[in-house]
Order: sequence, then structure tokens, then C-alpha cells
Amino acid sequence: MSSIDPRQELADRLGLAEVPPARFENVAEVIEKLRQNDYLSDEAIASVTFLADRLAKPVLVEGPAGTGKTALAKAVADAVGARLIRLQCYEGLDESKALYEWNYRKQLLRIQAGRSESSTEDWSALEEDIFAEEFLLTRPLLEAISATEPVVLLIDEIDRVELETEALLLEILSEYQVSIPELGTVKAKQIPMVFLTSNNTRELSEALKRRCLYLYVGYPDVERERDIIISRVPGISTALAEQIARVVRSLRNLDLKKAPSVSETLDWARTLVLLGREEIGEADAVATLHILLKYQTDLEKATKELVGRGKALA
Repeated sequence: MSSIDPRQELADRLGLAEVPPARFENVAEVIEKLRQNDYLSDEAIASVTFLADRLAKPVLVEGPAGTGKTALAKAVADAVGARLIRLQCYEGLDESKALYEWNYRKQLLRIQAGRSESSTEDWSALEEDIFAEEFLLTRPLLEAISATEPVVLLIDEIDRVELETEALLLEILSEYQVSIPELGTVKAKQIPMVFLTSNNTRELSEALKRRCLYLYVGYPDVERERDIIISRVPGISTALAEQIARVVRSLRNLDLKKAPSVSETLDWARTLVLLGREEIGEADAVATLHILLKYQTDLEKATKELVGRGKALA
């Protein structure tokens, strides 16, 4: 019994001459290639990335802000030598900024030129002319579909847009094509890898979710965060990286308005290295907490947690 290759099936639907080769041979290769591009992946992240490639499915990546969701898409693009196309979502994002819009100024000039050439020029012919591809302004979604080279499409912070805007994505996420009333259906010329990120600020639609593989990226454990610090902060000692990771983990266990993100952990580590510290003393921790925490109430809670734990925090 022969198995159905999802990539072959999608390539046939899109009318591609050949199926693009798989980007990763196995999960271990995903982990290694991401590591080579400064992204320390765990087994779950690597497995979903591998399956996304083999199944030709988008990945919905959810989790707290600052846990490396956007960085994953960037690292995958670098790892496979693809161009990263990013759509930054925001409230009020519409079709003209996400998909495409017509170059109205250029169309108007063409209409004026047509009228000056002949007062009797057939309007239907002129209309067909001004709605040609040369008058189309591509935005990130259509650009990713139209590209001939390998592409990773990042739809960042999808939870910022309204439910109605999500509907713009459904055709792309399931069929890898865009319908333009004036031109017809534009099908992908290659199979892009697609990552959507969400900070869980609102519930996403079931229609969007069922089109995607799901990946939750939470805060890393102490060992992985230590390794991330070592890989991203030049000159830091293993002992200091370990101490930083443990202190940050203890702070995340507090009832904070906003727990420190991985990116803020890295900023704190760089700060301590610049100050020439080999270990975190109580005074150093309290004096630099504002690098990690951005709310006064959180600073007060964290200070209470750290004061009295000794010269070198455990």
C-alpha cells in the first residue's frame, strides 16, 4: 500500500513541475541546523518543525512574549537558506497591507494617457489594462506566494488582528494561493514554510487552528536557559550563566505582572558581564533588576525575594 506524500499532493494542486526537496532529513538535523544558527531547540520544537516541512503545514506557535517564537522562524529561514518574509500584525491590519493593493496613482496616469491617445478608446480594454499585474502592489502574503525562491513566511502576533482579518489568511494557509477578483487565482510557485506566532492575548478561530500544526513555546528550563545564555552572551562563564538562569526561574515563580522573558534574561546577562561580575551578589541583583522587570510592583516583589539570600545568590 503506497503512502500519500502531502508535499507531492500539494505540488500537484499548485501545478508545480516538481516537488521541492525536503528541508530536513530528520529531527536531529533540525536541532543541529538550528543550533548552528544560534537557536537552541528542544525535541518538541524540532519535531514540529520537521513535521511542518514534511506535511507542508503551517505552524501556529503560541506562548508568552519573549520566549523565542519569532526567533524560531528566523532561525529556520537561516538554516534552510530561505528568504524570510514577515507580516507584523496589528489592530486595524487590512487586506491592502497584508495581501495586495492596486497602484491607484499609476492606474490614473494610464487612464489619462489612454484618454489623450483616443477619446473613443474602449473602456473595457482600458480596464483590462489597468488591472494587469504591473499595477499590483504585493504585500507580504502575496509576496510569499509569488516568490520563486525558497521562502519562510512569518505571520507575527496573529492574535493582534480582528477575527475578520483572520479570514484573509485561510486560503493561503490551506491552499497556498490567493484569489484576486480582477486577475483570478494566484498559486504559489514554491511551498513556503509558514509560522504564525501568538502571545495568547485572545482566542484564535477554530478555522485558523485546524489548518496549522500547534506548538507551545514556554519559558525554558534552567539547563536550557543556561545554554542559551552561554551561546548568546560572549565572555560569560558557565557558573554565572547557571546562576542567572536559576535566579530568573525563581523570579518567574513569583506572582508578577510580567515575568522576565528570555530576551530580558540575555540583556541582564550582558549587563552583568559588562559590569565585570563573575557571580551575582545581592547588591548587584537589586541594582540591575530593572533590566529584567518593567513594572514597579514587580520590582518590589522581586527585591523582597532576593534580599537576604546572601552575597552570592543561590
